[in-house]
Amino acid sequence: MSTPPDSPPPASGSGSNGELEALRARIAALETEAEAAKARPPRHRLRSFFAALLIVLGCVLAPLGIVAAWTADEVGDTDRYVATVAPLASDPDVQAAVANRVTGAVMEHIDLNALLEGVAPEQRPLLAKALGRLGNSLESAVQSFVHEKAEEIVASDAFETVWTDANRAIHTSVVRALTGSGEGAVEIKNDTVTLDLAPVIERVKQRLIESGLTVAEKIPEVHTDFTVLKADDIGKVKTGFRLLQIMGVWLPVIAVLLAAAGVLLSAHRRRSMIAAALGFVAAALVLAIGLTVFRTVYLNALPDTVSQAAAGSVYDAMVRLLRMTIRMVVVLGLVLALAAWLSGPGRWATAARQMWHAGIAATRTAADGVGLRTGPVGPFVHRFRGWITWILVAAAVLAYVFWDHPTGWVVVGLALALLFALAVTEFLAEGEGEGDGKKPEPEPEPEPEPEQSPK
Repeated sequence: MSTPPDSPPPASGSGSNGELEALRARIAALETEAEAAKARPPRHRLRSFFAALLIVLGCVLAPLGIVAAWTADEVGDTDRYVATVAPLASDPDVQAAVANRVTGAVMEHIDLNALLEGVAPEQRPLLAKALGRLGNSLESAVQSFVHEKAEEIVASDAFETVWTDANRAIHTSVVRALTGSGEGAVEIKNDTVTLDLAPVIERVKQRLIESGLTVAEKIPEVHTDFTVLKADDIGKVKTGFRLLQIMGVWLPVIAVLLAAAGVLLSAHRRRSMIAAALGFVAAALVLAIGLTVFRTVYLNALPDTVSQAAAGSVYDAMVRLLRMTIRMVVVLGLVLALAAWLSGPGRWATAARQMWHAGIAATRTAADGVGLRTGPVGPFVHRFRGWITWILVAAAVLAYVFWDHPTGWVVVGLALALLFALAVTEFLAEGEGEGDGKKPEPEPEPEPEPEQSPK
């Protein structure tokens, strides 16, 4: 039958009207929340401001903390300092610089005319005339001979002992120069820390005598300087250096605590954690750039009598531990930022976690397929999974804290070890009844409803 034209339309729009009302109610609720959020900004903004301020202060103090820790460690420990610069004994640039310096000092005390003393009196006039014709050629020949013996000394194992003893004196001089304390065998003149090469010259003298150049016996005890440290005004940096040495480990701890307090105070802790970690990375990179720039400035400020190559090798050895710490901070900051991002609600972070869980679930399924069961371990780990996770994280943190001078590779290794431990934990964390070796009973199928007979 067809519907009469005058009859009302069917009430098919009642459902649409309900959806429209629900949408309007949702919009009204969102507007209410927005108005409430507008009413809260003063406290929210103040909290965010102080959180950002604490994080910025922590990032600013981070480079100073790294330098303070290096200062207390490198300058405060003589054995560590000597171990740092010991490889320089075999550095070609340092060996060449020491050999040149020793050769010049020895040649200043060799009297070529004294070579005539061993000649018969009647032959001396002829030899003197011959020496006059040779002129500088004889001096060059003797200088080459002395330089050859000096190179033999600095390339020998005996020089390593001399170098170690000399650098112990260097360490004393650096402490004396920058802290104003201590008495050392090193002299400070015109803001320059210099080392006396008398022991090396004495060894070269003995080698010359053994080689037949008996005129070297008349060389007196020679003291010559080898520049170790040069600054425009050492006195001006004493106060700052002493302060860094006193702060030592506490300054980096303060920097970390300030950043952590900012993260805890922030309303968006995950974002703040990422920002703080990346801020520490940026601060460390700025310090690394500063070390590279200062190296060029420092070498250019040295006098012409100082070997640039040798001074560069000494500088690189001195800041090696500092650069290693910078790389460690960069890697640690990136690891923490990545961990905070992966735990967030982002689309890519969620996808990464889903792949992680899917991979572990597939591994567990494959293990079940070949008969590998966890037994009672699975339910136990499942029950205390949260505690086990926090224990693993705490163990990784303690391992990092108590590691002696951790490097970037140590941070990476600890992070990978923690990931592996968490993967094993999730693999073992089976639900109740999953690890007892019994197959779960299938759920009973619902009984079919009896058909109703038509009336």
